[in-house]
Amino acid sequence: MDGQPERCYAVEQLKFLQGAISDLMQGMVVQRAKVEKYKNTDLAAARDAFSMLQATRRNLVRAIGETRFLLMEIEEYQKAKTAAMLQAGLLRFDLMSNVYRPVYDTIQNFIKEFPVEGTANAAVIGRLMNNIRMGYYPTDPDNISLILRGIKFPEGVTTNLFDPCCGCGKALRQLAQGNNCYAYGVELDESRAEEAQTRLHRVGFGSFFFSQISYEAFHLLFLNPPYLSVLNESGNRARHEKRFLIESLPHLMYGGLLVYVIPYYRLTPDICRVLVDNFEGLTVWRFTDGEFKKFKQIAVMGLRKRRSDVLEDALWLEKYTVDPAKIPSLTEIPEDQYPLPAQPLEVKTFKGEKFNEKELEQQLRRCDSFAQLMARSELDKGVKRPLLPLSISQIGLIGGSGMINGLIECDTPHIIKGRIIKVTRMECEEQYAANGNHIGTEIRETITNKMIFNVLTPHGFRALT
Repeated sequence: MDGQPERCYAVEQLKFLQGAISDLMQGMVVQRAKVEKYKNTDLAAARDAFSMLQATRRNLVRAIGETRFLLMEIEEYQKAKTAAMLQAGLLRFDLMSNVYRPVYDTIQNFIKEFPVEGTANAAVIGRLMNNIRMGYYPTDPDNISLILRGIKFPEGVTTNLFDPCCGCGKALRQLAQGNNCYAYGVELDESRAEEAQTRLHRVGFGSFFFSQISYEAFHLLFLNPPYLSVLNESGNRARHEKRFLIESLPHLMYGGLLVYVIPYYRLTPDICRVLVDNFEGLTVWRFTDGEFKKFKQIAVMGLRKRRSDVLEDALWLEKYTVDPAKIPSLTEIPEDQYPLPAQPLEVKTFKGEKFNEKELEQQLRRCDSFAQLMARSELDKGVKRPLLPLSISQIGLIGGSGMINGLIECDTPHIIKGRIIKVTRMECEEQYAANGNHIGTEIRETITNKMIFNVLTPHGFRALT
């Protein structure tokens, strides 16, 4: 990317929250002092100060909660655990207490340890930013095998699988292979998209967000989006887990299965709300120990449903971020837990952002249009024999068009060529008056077509008119 390089959003946001949390804590101290000042002299002013104190605590708890997710994102798990403990402690804290100093000092010490201003783990940040630049997060094949165990493919029905950020296509190929599936993928990186074409049935080149793809045309949506937030050169925040989920969801049929692979700490309230509102039978599975230790990945699985006007509780899903040890392992997923709908679907539109020449070449190779075109050309060159004898007028018409123009194979082989010539005729008509006297001669010139067949036979040349 040209211009200003990308920066880790988590680090930038922590730097901002560091100042915001300090201001909020100081605000709580000032507002508590106002309550104390007015409680015996101005009850209305004391009530207003106490209301402000309550609002400031809510904002402080919310800000510390935001730091927890950001700290987990850059793999500062111990500090994230401290943030969760501070949240719980602040919610229990008696606002009318006179002992604010220990709380103030604890929070100040907490924010001083934020990994900003060069204190972040450079190796971790470097690796995470590398992944962002690559835009590539391949899913471990062993865990794909475990996910497969929980999926039941219908017999006698070809199912459509879709991955909007398919990479090299390995994960989707593993899901589709041997299960009577058509695998569709979209990939931003051209080299990976070309490799994916060797594994998947259809691959769209370019950004998924600018592709044209049929809605409700897929039985399974496999979604392993890019992780981590970055700030781009325009200063905008880029966060893809939620955007991919929202924009790819309409392509999945109702009753179709979502397999959503993200780090467990990205089960943020907004993402949990989208999942609970649009899917039923939701389950969360932790990747096997080795993979989970490296990438903290989980698989959220559920069947698409129609949205209801009544909001369901999403807190149970959010709680998985507090204690990931309680997330069951993929090794425990029941066999055939999620049956795919036994309903044939047609993907009428599947166009990537960029024109895919290689796909067009493959389609033309599979298509018999050119063969039919060549066959028609050969037919035009071949000998044509009428089904019934031709009449004299038909023979004249064919001869005049030049189609009788070559060797005639029969008992007496000959070469015949037809042509039309113009013939001019002069006609004279005598003109007489009413009394019978001769008054002159009218001369008329007429032009007619004359058909001539030139015939060359073993016995000589003849011209037939």
